[in-house]
Amino acid sequence: MYQKFENYLLAVLNSSSKKKLFLWLTLAAFILSIAMIPTQLVMAKMLPGKNNDTYSVYIDLPSGSSIEQTQRVSQCVTTILQKEPEALDMEVFLGSGSPLDFAGLIKGSHFKNSENVAEVVLNLTKKHDRSEPSYMMVQRLRPEIQKQCESIIPQTNIKFIEPPAGPPTMAAIVAEVYGSNALGIRQLSERIKGVFQQTKGLVDIDIMQDEIFEKFEVRVNSDKIARSGLDIKHVNDILYLAFEGMSIAVKNSSEVSEQIPIFLVLDPASKKFSSKDLNAISLKLSSLKLMNSMGMMIPLTEVVEIVSVKSNPMIVTKNLHQMTNVLAETDMVSQVYPLMDARNIILDTFTDNYEIHKIGLFNLELIDKKSKERYELIWDGEMEVTLDTFVDLGGAFIAALVLIFLLMVIYYKSFVLSGIILLGSFLSIVGVLFGHFIMDLFTADTFFLTATSLIGFIALIGISSRNSLLLIDFTKSLMVDKGMPKKEAIAYAAATRAKPIFLTAAAIILASTLLASDAVFGGLGVSLIFGTIAAVVASLIVVPILLDNSNLEKHFNFHERKAVSIIEP
Repeated sequence: MYQKFENYLLAVLNSSSKKKLFLWLTLAAFILSIAMIPTQLVMAKMLPGKNNDTYSVYIDLPSGSSIEQTQRVSQCVTTILQKEPEALDMEVFLGSGSPLDFAGLIKGSHFKNSENVAEVVLNLTKKHDRSEPSYMMVQRLRPEIQKQCESIIPQTNIKFIEPPAGPPTMAAIVAEVYGSNALGIRQLSERIKGVFQQTKGLVDIDIMQDEIFEKFEVRVNSDKIARSGLDIKHVNDILYLAFEGMSIAVKNSSEVSEQIPIFLVLDPASKKFSSKDLNAISLKLSSLKLMNSMGMMIPLTEVVEIVSVKSNPMIVTKNLHQMTNVLAETDMVSQVYPLMDARNIILDTFTDNYEIHKIGLFNLELIDKKSKERYELIWDGEMEVTLDTFVDLGGAFIAALVLIFLLMVIYYKSFVLSGIILLGSFLSIVGVLFGHFIMDLFTADTFFLTATSLIGFIALIGISSRNSLLLIDFTKSLMVDKGMPKKEAIAYAAATRAKPIFLTAAAIILASTLLASDAVFGGLGVSLIFGTIAAVVASLIVVPILLDNSNLEKHFNFHERKAVSIIEP
């Protein structure tokens, strides 16, 4: 077989048309593989979805909602989740977040402490015992739960949170809006949220800011209290007693060393208002009466004033700059492409009120045309992590190529031979990209080009360089020591090295098949499998053709003489 390969390769080297055909086919394959990235035939992502044994559902009602309303929405969510056959159990945390986990560490779920929030933690059967991955279950349940449960209380926001496969981030896409005008930041954030809602592939869209809602303040009139024979402390105490509860006395016990407080709280039904308006609150407070110093019962409404006011939203800052975050998750797609779509919409539609200037690669500066207020839109989240990771891995790849090239220049004292080795190593990217495209055709969900894929590509550089290096050294030995002509030496060297190259490639491919099915390291396995195949083709066909087109006689200081048998010393 190897003799046939030697004869075929020698025939190719002796035919200029065949050599040109192979080189053109190689160039076409390289261009087609690179074109798969901008045409989105191969899509890039930091890490693919991870099949977890648990995930959480964040429930956020409008600010000012009661715990009863939160419970109604939570009950709707749990009713749907209970129908899932692969759900083991679930926990509902009303008015708070769940105990801190990997995802909540960054998303701030442990800071939740109000009646309008809840968190549902769902535990699933082990991933090896179920056919549906957790991320596919989330994709299926999200629209159903949001459709049925968000409509119970208007402006409710329900989000699905999965433990991340890699570094935890606040969200897949985070738009940080900076500025000095709080109202302007709020208006700009709402417009960005609207853009996210129009962008295909984005779900769980939310703004990390408090809503401005109407509330009622009970203001004490000190003059009326003094004329009524009451004091402010008694008024405060009855308000706390009516709606919060308070400690009114203590109890001594022989079993404990400290006094036991007696806490008095009214029945929950008595604390509810019939409706959210001024009349309902006045009616409730009029039923609360205090006895003055003359023994007369004074209704509470006689000494207090009920005023409707707007709530004071929390001011969020980062690095001492006022800002807010607009969050969005991706629905089984890479975060890169929805971000670019949303950014293009902002550039096209926000020019009605803002002057837009580009900052860096993706960030934007927006200047209000009327007020001349300046705002900055900084992209963060998994997108930023992805960009940093791919830039770092790209830098590592370029550094590896440069170091290999310099090492080969020192060894061969030839830029041409070093360039051939480098080109043969780089052609493994054809197999990497085509491998991801092929795998995407046979998988149910998108097979992404991930950070682990690039790690596999960088690892292939050394393997490919080794093959080319041994081929060139063997060719040099045949020409210099045995006096063999260039074409025969290249063909014989390639055929002789084909067996160990095939065995090495087979070992890499068989070992990498164990990684190919893994959710996180699947990209590494596919890169090693298909990249190795491309590296073998490049080493045994493309590199010999390039060597034949180079002046090896000059590089090796070769003078053709009567050939010596290769088996002779």
